[in-house]
Amino acid sequence: MARIWVYAEMTAGGVVEKTALEILTKARTLDGDVEAVALGPGATAAAAILGEHGAKTVYASDDPVYGEYVAWPASHALHELTKEHQPNLILFPSTYESRDVAARLAARTGSTIMSNATDLLGASSAQTAIFGGSLLVDVTLEGPDPKIVLVRPKSFDAEPSGGSAQVVPVEVAIPDAVKRSKRVERIVAESSGPKLEEAPVVVAGGRGLGNRDNWKLVEELAGAIGNAAVGATRAVVDAEWVPYALQIGQTGKTVKPRVYLAVGISGATQHIVGMKSSDRIIAINKDAEAPIFQLSDLGIVGDALKIVPALVQEVKSRKA
Repeated sequence: MARIWVYAEMTAGGVVEKTALEILTKARTLDGDVEAVALGPGATAAAAILGEHGAKTVYASDDPVYGEYVAWPASHALHELTKEHQPNLILFPSTYESRDVAARLAARTGSTIMSNATDLLGASSAQTAIFGGSLLVDVTLEGPDPKIVLVRPKSFDAEPSGGSAQVVPVEVAIPDAVKRSKRVERIVAESSGPKLEEAPVVVAGGRGLGNRDNWKLVEELAGAIGNAAVGATRAVVDAEWVPYALQIGQTGKTVKPRVYLAVGISGATQHIVGMKSSDRIIAINKDAEAPIFQLSDLGIVGDALKIVPALVQEVKSRKA
């Protein structure tokens, strides 16, 4: 039986990055023993939720060195752990931090590494989307163990199973030689409302809004709905209307809200791959042939600059 590890990235707030819970939910359906590795402040306490989502064992260390330094200490510890325990497959979230750790680990082990997996088929095979998400392909992982796979967020739903995990302390010494890149400051972007990746409603805007001044319409609609987040296409981000943190798509964030409102978005495959799993998609576009309408549950053909203000007033009146 395969030994499957999930790297449970610890955030700056001392909680598990949610994608790790999604991966654990999928991993427990595979033919293997599922374990997790959590490194950094809060790791030992996180063993409870990791166990609930399928990990039978959690290798944990609360050593602050993993939070203070970028990637090197974590990849060193993982390398030592893999030599000792010999996992067949290690699954990572596709976050900036985890990608860095996974790449450095692969360089040490000589392992096969696969990025942007959308499904896991076994201990040596996975699935990914190519051509902007229009085609799914099965990938066979060859080469020495451990195979390393980076999994795209929102590929699975995180569902607890009620289990528990045994905690094994990680006692790997971190040499000064790998304490190379130290975090000297963390800057958290100010935001209101729910996080984009977790919002039940996402209002996203595209170049169909015309110019930066009209971006306020997206924000007004999200504010009127309440408990909604604002997102954007790559074209809007490239035009510097909004920061990259709001970008949805293949090179941005993946969202899976209950309702996704696409305002002035044509529906390029690069964008669609990041939101196509939304429960309900509503599109507003003046081009009746826009590709977004092929994906939407409700399509409104018209000028977003006229429709959105009317929609904001209607939402407000109904709430009143």
